[in-house]
Amino acid sequence: MVTRLLGSVILLIIMMPVWAVDQLSASVDKNPVLVGEYFTLTIEANGKVSGEIPDTSALSSQFVTSPISTSSRTSIINGSMSSTTSWQMQLLSRKAGEFTIPSFEVAGQQSRPIKLKVLAREQDGEAQQNIFIKTELKPETLHVQQAALYTVKLYLGQDLLDGQLSAPQMQDAQIAQLGKQSEDYEIVNGRRYMVVTREYLVQPQKSGTFTLEPPIFNGQIRDGYRRMAVSAMGDSIEVEVQPIPNDYSGTWLPSELVNLSEEWQPSDQTVMVGTPITRTLTLTALGVTKEQLPDIQVPDVDGFRTYPDETDRKQMTRDGRVISQLIASYALLPQTPGTYTLPEIKVPWFNTVINKVQYATLPSKTIEVKADPNQVSVAPAPVLNAPQQTTTQTEPQIVIQPADKTWLDWALIASGYVLWLFTLAIWFVTRHSTPHKPAASEQTSKTPDEAEALKQLKRAANASDTAACYQALKALARAQGYAHLAVWRHQLSPELQNEIAKLQGALYSANQESVDLSLLYRLLATQHKQVKNAKKQNLEPLY
Repeated sequence: MVTRLLGSVILLIIMMPVWAVDQLSASVDKNPVLVGEYFTLTIEANGKVSGEIPDTSALSSQFVTSPISTSSRTSIINGSMSSTTSWQMQLLSRKAGEFTIPSFEVAGQQSRPIKLKVLAREQDGEAQQNIFIKTELKPETLHVQQAALYTVKLYLGQDLLDGQLSAPQMQDAQIAQLGKQSEDYEIVNGRRYMVVTREYLVQPQKSGTFTLEPPIFNGQIRDGYRRMAVSAMGDSIEVEVQPIPNDYSGTWLPSELVNLSEEWQPSDQTVMVGTPITRTLTLTALGVTKEQLPDIQVPDVDGFRTYPDETDRKQMTRDGRVISQLIASYALLPQTPGTYTLPEIKVPWFNTVINKVQYATLPSKTIEVKADPNQVSVAPAPVLNAPQQTTTQTEPQIVIQPADKTWLDWALIASGYVLWLFTLAIWFVTRHSTPHKPAASEQTSKTPDEAEALKQLKRAANASDTAACYQALKALARAQGYAHLAVWRHQLSPELQNEIAKLQGALYSANQESVDLSLLYRLLATQHKQVKNAKKQNLEPLY
């Protein structure tokens, strides 16, 4: 046992020099390479390395780099053990020229630098005819946060087996792909190509001159019975970004065109008190995103209650331009009769074509509000000091003087008492001689009308028919002795008044306000039952 352990220790001591790193090398799989073509950098160490990775941060200033992958292998030949550790990464150059891949250091060993030549794509004309990329930016001159549409078209003239198209890059800019890519076919110079199109939204965040780097394609195509690696790269675009003017105030909205419009429902300029009005404002802008559109501030107007509705934002692309829309709805409820002028609405924006501040404007609008003939007119409450003034003015005019009654006054008083006693005697005789059945039938003649109105209301609620439900409410009001629905409604509980107001809003508002017809029926049925029970309790002592 001791002999075996001693032999293992001796073998370990013999093998330790083999595990040490005695050589470090670096190599590339292609030299020269094309602009936009990926190549593989391999760093290899003879010997086993534990937890150490070469520093490749210097490459990011000259190349587009991928993450590093690490692998190791160990082999024993004729009793001699050897170990190798390698690191690999993909590199890509966006510019032509001669570059130097620096040396790397691992475990005290250094590799030699590599001279790399990157060729421009014009020197590879045949490959350009098979696969190429076209790019377009509209507009090319931008302001800070102005949105531009960047279109990328990849032309494939051969059968594609697999491939990858990278995203464009630009310093101090937000770039996002719009929707999914589309595929189509085009004929270019008499040759048929499959065209893959992608659209990107480019928004610079700082002013200055920037370079919009195009996407790069790397893939494999079928060439006869072989798989061939191919790559393509579009042209770079210089973008001039203008700053925000110092004299601009308000929400920054750079655009080529901004429009503000409105719709009214109903469209009449004369409405009644309590009739809901729906005002829909639409703000449309070219060259901005939907998130950049500012909220529209609608000023309050005395005599109206304003209720904001939901706001909807949309974004689309058309003819190489980004178009955004903000649709905001407001419910206006007139409170008192009169003539009102709604003030104009102005939204500032910066015209990027003429470099000038402009305003999207809605002119002022005059609306005449008339009193509702179905509503009971309520006299305005008197001023608090008015009774005191009236009292002080009329009090000196009131003079109370006792007067002596003549014989004519006493005769009139006596005749009044005689007539009152005579009327009381007639009523007493008639009361005992007239049966109660006609009175009962007269009282119950209204009951079927109320019951029928409630049944009609229940059927309308079950059918979710707001119009029929409103007619049933009118019938119920008439059955209870009210000629107008508005007068009857004020006699009900606040909860019932609120539900009836919702029903009226659902009938006359373009917003289609939500109303629970079943709840309205249950409240009215409960109210009817309570009134019926109260009448029954009051009549019971008479019998």
